[in-house]
Amino acid sequence: MSDALRSCLGRFGTGVCVVSVAGDGEPHGLTVNAFMAVSLEPPLVLVSISNRSRGHGLLPGRPFTVNVLGAEQEAVARHFSGDPHPEAVHWEEGGIAPRLTGTLATFECTPWQAYDGGDHTLYLGEVVDFAYRGGDGLGFFYGRYAKLEEPSLGVEYLL
Repeated sequence: MSDALRSCLGRFGTGVCVVSVAGDGEPHGLTVNAFMAVSLEPPLVLVSISNRSRGHGLLPGRPFTVNVLGAEQEAVARHFSGDPHPEAVHWEEGGIAPRLTGTLATFECTPWQAYDGGDHTLYLGEVVDFAYRGGDGLGFFYGRYAKLEEPSLGVEYLL
């Protein structure tokens, strides 16, 4: 059932993010496509992290950054999902957690709450700083990376 369920879930297109956190004095990242806005007051976001992922143990109780990847950053996504592309990864110091350079958006978060989500943990973070730029996004659809084109409407849509 899990393979069929994964195929069914793959019909829902998502953006691609890297969650970054400091651990052992070094920045670490995990590629995720389960990210969502939860609340504007207070400003909360949620990421879902597999309990089996190599960086799962680094998140509890630590500030983290959600780095929303641009279409040109597929190698970054692949790097943090286990296919090494170290030449694609460039870090910068964030206010409370490390950030990747050149991303479409960043959300620096302090830990708010963590919940058991079966084989994942759901981490809520309170957004304390954010930044964004224009450009095409990196998506994931049908088990493949895809380009999400920036709308040319000239209007910003907010939650």
